Amino acid sequence: MKPVSLTPVDRLLTGFDQALRSLASPPRAARPRPVATPPDSPLEDAARRESGALMRVNHVGEVCAQALYSAQALATRNPALRRQFVAAAAEETDHLAWTAERLRELGARQSLLNPLWYFGAFGIGLVAGRLGDAASLGFVVETERQVERHLASHLDRLPAADLASRAIVAQMKSDESGHAIAAEQAGAAPLPWPARMAMRLAGRVMTKTAHYL
Repeated sequence: MKPVSLTPVDRLLTGFDQALRSLASPPRAARPRPVATPPDSPLEDAARRESGALMRVNHVGEVCAQALYSAQALATRNPALRRQFVAAAAEETDHLAWTAERLRELGARQSLLNPLWYFGAFGIGLVAGRLGDAASLGFVVETERQVERHLASHLDRLPAADLASRAIVAQMKSDESGHAIAAEQAGAAPLPWPARMAMRLAGRVMTKTAHYL
């Protein structure tokens, strides 16, 4: 059977549907959540607050990842690349569900600015996609490498007793590395230095803000 070809309007409606799912409905993971071994120890109040703030930042990152991959899937005309973006977004949905669940366990809230993060990232993803597939893939590589470094720093900063959050972050870090490698193999073009620096600055603003809001 010949695959159904979506029109630009169909893809736009799909993008809006994804936005509503990411922002308004509880995400569902396709994979089991990583489990800490040995089991988690009770956290003191200060450690719980710090873990909650760090996991809120990680949850915001996953909100942005949903937006970025959805926008890039909309922008590309390459069906194989669209499938690659959709597959990566599915793994990011796992991350979104895991971090949301861990926030609830820690008694922490999600970012108050999640709609802003989502639609800002969606716009950036559309721009990256309109620059062509090589540039769009280069954007994925740089984004995922920055996220990988960010998650590594969180493994250093999370309280030692918070094994549950550590297990989640470690799996996320592994998945993000895989996304970057897949994008490189698909033909990513290196981004120019000013673009990489602008992305790092934007990432710092987001993480600093989401830590509190």
